[in-house]
Amino acid sequence: MLVNKLKIALQHLMPKHGISRLVGKFAAAEAGWLTTKAISYFIKAYDINMAEAKLKNATDFTTFNDFFTRELAEGARTIIADPNTICYPVDGAISQQGPIVQGQLIQAKGFNYSLETLLGGDQATAAPFQDGEFSCIYLAPKDYHRIHMPITGTLREMIYVPGDLFSVNPLTANNVPNLFARNERVVTVFDTAHGPMAMVLVGATIVASIETIWAGTITPPAGKDVFRWQYPTEGAGAITLEKGAEMGRFKLGSTVVTTFAPNMVKFNPQAGPETVTRLGEHYADLVKLAADA
Repeated sequence: MLVNKLKIALQHLMPKHGISRLVGKFAAAEAGWLTTKAISYFIKAYDINMAEAKLKNATDFTTFNDFFTRELAEGARTIIADPNTICYPVDGAISQQGPIVQGQLIQAKGFNYSLETLLGGDQATAAPFQDGEFSCIYLAPKDYHRIHMPITGTLREMIYVPGDLFSVNPLTANNVPNLFARNERVVTVFDTAHGPMAMVLVGATIVASIETIWAGTITPPAGKDVFRWQYPTEGAGAITLEKGAEMGRFKLGSTVVTTFAPNMVKFNPQAGPETVTRLGEHYADLVKLAADA
């Protein structure tokens, strides 16, 4: 369709970083009645269920970011307790998921992208996930935008990867090659009792910030180089997060791509592309028991 071609052309031409940072300044501003007005409009436009939020009213939030990263009310989500399962890390919808084949992940029909590029361009980082499984979940504007752990894990590495800021949605997924491996992103690598897991927080147009709970804001400002942080996996300095614990958040966006080691997980067979996800619900079954990992 001509209108879709025009939308994609505009994505290539528009100053995406500049627009995103400008929106971010407003989202972080304590603008009084203007902030309240924007939040009220957003709630109505996207039919957001504020009944499940800890704070219910537009006037409860001093900035748009506070609203967008709103905390859920106690009991709004239940983390599946079965130790042989992993849970969805976010509210959203599955874009694609399945096996990693010859170092490639499926973006959309006719489009694949590189595991190694997605994880920051280092072969050693990507190697444990070759021939494993991946899942990509898109968060819509109406969704809860905090990201949680699908399984208990100890942080081993965090990588900031500079990139573009294309919008992330079905239209761009079907028309922009290497979308998730070309957008700005934060890669987090965890060791679990069942094998390694990487969670990639992908930026997009008007994503004002990507944060983790251990390091705070990673971007902005946007960088030009890949940065890597290594973390101790044992001792007092180790960062271990339990299944269901918050690990990060998006301010105005976007997508989480999770990769797992070979023979580690088997995805819920009832789920696939366009399946709505809810934090804490059944994501996948663990293939190997902890004692065998």
